[in-house]
Amino acid sequence: MDPTRDAILAALDTVVLPDGGTLVARDLVRALVIDGHSVRFVIETQSAEVAKSYGTVRAQAERVVAAVPGVQSVAVALTTHTAPKPAPSLKIGRHPTPQEGRQPVPGVTNLIAIGSGKGGVGKSTVAANLAVALARRGLRVGLLDADIYGPSQPKMMGVDKRPASPDGKRILPPEAHGVRMISIGLMLKADEAVIWRGPMLMGALQQLLTQVEWGRLDVLLVDMPPGTGDIQLTLCTKFDVRGAIVVSTPQDVALLDARKALRAFETLKTPILGLIENMSTFICPQCGHEEHIFGDGGVRREADKQGLPFLGELPLSLEVRLAGDGGVPVAATDSPVAQAYGRIADQVIASL
Repeated sequence: MDPTRDAILAALDTVVLPDGGTLVARDLVRALVIDGHSVRFVIETQSAEVAKSYGTVRAQAERVVAAVPGVQSVAVALTTHTAPKPAPSLKIGRHPTPQEGRQPVPGVTNLIAIGSGKGGVGKSTVAANLAVALARRGLRVGLLDADIYGPSQPKMMGVDKRPASPDGKRILPPEAHGVRMISIGLMLKADEAVIWRGPMLMGALQQLLTQVEWGRLDVLLVDMPPGTGDIQLTLCTKFDVRGAIVVSTPQDVALLDARKALRAFETLKTPILGLIENMSTFICPQCGHEEHIFGDGGVRREADKQGLPFLGELPLSLEVRLAGDGGVPVAATDSPVAQAYGRIADQVIASL
């Protein structure tokens, strides 16, 4: 099992400083990076004189982190901070960088696109919960919110802190519910709109895939925008995509657009890992009556018709909505609703 950021910080919070407090309480830990079983970070002191007296602190910090389960190697640097420094300028959004053919995302074993033909079918909710469900199965999981115009993953994953960038180029992704995640929404004000042409979108996607220090991941899920536009084209032609998962409701009008998404991935030579039927059924919490509000079994029939895997059905649930709005995906809980996402996670793992 890989060490977590919380476990590392808890260990460092036991290191008492000569002038009082702990490393964490005094906020002296910088650039903490966990890459599999390797951990590296910086202890930043206020002056050169203080740094000279922190040799034993550095050694103790290295010892306590090395004792955290899952840690195999530790690298600790001791630096001095003498004056406030402006944060490096991290700019997202540029024209795409030319490249030859498809390339892998460093450290990522399986890059999976989560797509839909239209908006409103719950694709982002499925992506967030599937990421958490896979992480709970023991996989190292990342989640990239590629819906540049309408980023929703920060809200659903409960992350509101701007990602760190030690040099204005590399991006350190925050972690939530066992998932490393990144979104353009973390770099904007809550009500700020992205008004970009296609090339800027394509460049931003390249940056989020290649400048983020994902570490080693078994799966990186990419929450795509609805439709079949620039983001889909860039991802599937510039990067080694293991496959795509298409989300739809069973409603006929949603299936019309889901078929277009399937054809787009087929045209871009991206394998389809399966289809998911979201909002499949609604069970009244008061009386237990079951109602198929958007139709019954349409996505399963479509998968059978197309000869594609059907990964499972997900209910229309108030609990799912409340959990997403509260920043704790329902898949992170022990709710019976979470079991549906767990079953789909098992199907995805089997397909890989």
